[in-house]
Amino acid sequence: MNYGEVLTRAWQIVWKYKVLWLFGIFAGCTSRRGPSFNGGSGYQGGGGDFPPELVQRMERFLSVLEKPGIIIALVVLVLLLWAVSIFLGTVGRIGLIRGTVQAEAGVEQLGFGELFSGSMQYFWKLFGMSVVVGLPFLIIFAVLFAGIIFAAIAADSGGTASEAALMALIPVICVLFLAILIVSLVVGVIVQQAQNALVIEALGIFPALKRGWFVVKDNLGPILLMTLLLFIIGAVAGVLLALPVMLVVFPAMVTFILGGSNASMTPLIFAGLCLVAYAPVSIIANGVLIAYIQSAWTLTYLRLTAQEPELKDEPVEYA
Repeated sequence: MNYGEVLTRAWQIVWKYKVLWLFGIFAGCTSRRGPSFNGGSGYQGGGGDFPPELVQRMERFLSVLEKPGIIIALVVLVLLLWAVSIFLGTVGRIGLIRGTVQAEAGVEQLGFGELFSGSMQYFWKLFGMSVVVGLPFLIIFAVLFAGIIFAAIAADSGGTASEAALMALIPVICVLFLAILIVSLVVGVIVQQAQNALVIEALGIFPALKRGWFVVKDNLGPILLMTLLLFIIGAVAGVLLALPVMLVVFPAMVTFILGGSNASMTPLIFAGLCLVAYAPVSIIANGVLIAYIQSAWTLTYLRLTAQEPELKDEPVEYA
């Protein structure tokens, strides 16, 4: 397979058919990591601590969140956002696959409405595939975490022998997590090909997974090399996207912390305004990156299976 041709063609498609950027943004709803916030619960005084006024405001804000009605509303909002993100993420992936195939077939223009409506017929199958593949990992992680918590409680109440047994289990737990990580990476590559099979060849969930497995097994070398190339491209692009955020947030946080109890909120406010202004650029750029990577994977599937770039109306039968 000509890797340079695939990577170049993927960029040509994404640049020409900019509607794919929007589907890349949709697909990013299920792959982008959100921010995390950590804070303290008190003020002890001294240089470098949070100002008392800020701590009091946070305490008042947290006291409001403790009301049952607010908690219920937040839970409903989180569940609603989760459902919307899954819907948009699934439709986005389908639209990118369909759009890439149509672009490779020579379609002059891709319309949002046609891509969106055409993606809906595959929504439940691709969503079902995600559940089938993800549920075993969820159960395994839940069992491992439950076991760790149970062992920690037993060690806390069982004396020195139990603590020694827990310490002996730590290497085993680390090996298990590493094994799960490796398996998840392999499964992710297979699922990537299975998604292409599901959309391009109109296969069902399990036939598509079977097809994805055989594509990876029969083309292990090219798949591994393409995985490495796309990982490097994604990592470099990710660092470039995160660099403006680090250049703004880090100096603001250092200035605020060094200010101690007399710290001004101005640096944090300025950093927040900069992040708000940069957010649309980051979202669009991330959408372009996701569209490019998915387009490259779809072209890889077409090249490895030696298929014509067309969407099948009926499932393809394989022996």
